[in-house]
Amino acid sequence: MNERKPTSLVRLILACAVLLLGAYWAGGRWGQRQPVDVGAGSSASPAPSGNGGRVGNSASVAARDAALTDDESINVRVYRQASPAVANILTKATEYDFFNDPVPIEGAGSGFVIDEKGYILTNFHVVQEAQSIEVVLGDQTRYPGKFVGADQRNDVALVKIDPKGKRLVALPLGDSASLQVGQKVLAIGNPFGFQSTLTTGVVSALGRNVQTSQTTLIDEAIQTDAAINRGNSGGPLINSRGEVIGINSAIFTPSGTTAGIGFAIPINTAKRIAQDLITDGRVHMAYIGVQTIPVAGYLAQALDLPVQEGLLVESAAKGGPAAAAGVRGGDRVAQAGMQRIAIGGDVIVAVDDAKVANTMDLNIILNRKRPGDTVKLTVYRGGKKMEIPVKLGERNENTRQ
Repeated sequence: MNERKPTSLVRLILACAVLLLGAYWAGGRWGQRQPVDVGAGSSASPAPSGNGGRVGNSASVAARDAALTDDESINVRVYRQASPAVANILTKATEYDFFNDPVPIEGAGSGFVIDEKGYILTNFHVVQEAQSIEVVLGDQTRYPGKFVGADQRNDVALVKIDPKGKRLVALPLGDSASLQVGQKVLAIGNPFGFQSTLTTGVVSALGRNVQTSQTTLIDEAIQTDAAINRGNSGGPLINSRGEVIGINSAIFTPSGTTAGIGFAIPINTAKRIAQDLITDGRVHMAYIGVQTIPVAGYLAQALDLPVQEGLLVESAAKGGPAAAAGVRGGDRVAQAGMQRIAIGGDVIVAVDDAKVANTMDLNIILNRKRPGDTVKLTVYRGGKKMEIPVKLGERNENTRQ
């Protein structure tokens, strides 16, 4: 009896091993598979003709186009025209770990050519802190990219390549101010590294104000249900005429992948930024020169303010536009919970009659202005309501609002 038990155990183990190997073989033969590698291939496969030759490519394309519906024809035409100008932007940077050892970091996003000189629009966050940039166009040609400049507040950046005599395909820029909810839109980009991917949808809302970081907001964002995923950032949102009307920038997602709500930067904003960078090498941003804190509810009551919400001016930058116009900052310090704030300054409640309740409201208004413009501040000083005209200055990296 003692000799038979090990033999039975060995047989049982061998039987289980055979079953597992059989299941593994069956799964490998018929089970669901993930791609090991994905590469680019020709989208046009010539069909054999009756005489043993092959039908010309143009004839084959024409035959396939004739079978398309009207909506399919728009998709195919726009993709065919635009995809050569859509770029895959690859970046490399270096970060340092806990032990101060260098760690290489690679990133990827999208962009698109806007003129034959090689200027490419993308998102600032795609190329932020990149030490090297490589641009891969739709025909798989590769170019080193040069960072020209950016407007971090609007998340727009400009990159340039040297085409070296090659004629580049550039996308025409449309007018985002004329958009309507319900219009057809197409997004082309490189989600998850899959180059030249097309998704379609409609403009699902307009005029959204979307804050994407502490320093970045999309003013009057275009909302779309066209699928946008990681890697689409910086790519074009295109109308049915093939014109770029936005730069895909952000998604709302509980899961990390598309949930049918994406946001694009209006192309009119990007055109202004690109023009500044190409012409002057910098973006002209309006600057008012105040440091503020939003006041509402209990804080407004605790400070005995005459309004229930607004921006309390803690300080007005010496020599700045607001100070030059007579705007006053705080003259004493008070404790508000765990925070010390300067009180006694003006409270801004409106700019050009537009209500201001927080710093985002003020940033949105300034984003639509240019240096040299004059705005009307509505403020309370003590219990007195006042209107103060302020001529805006030009913001630089060291200035705030």
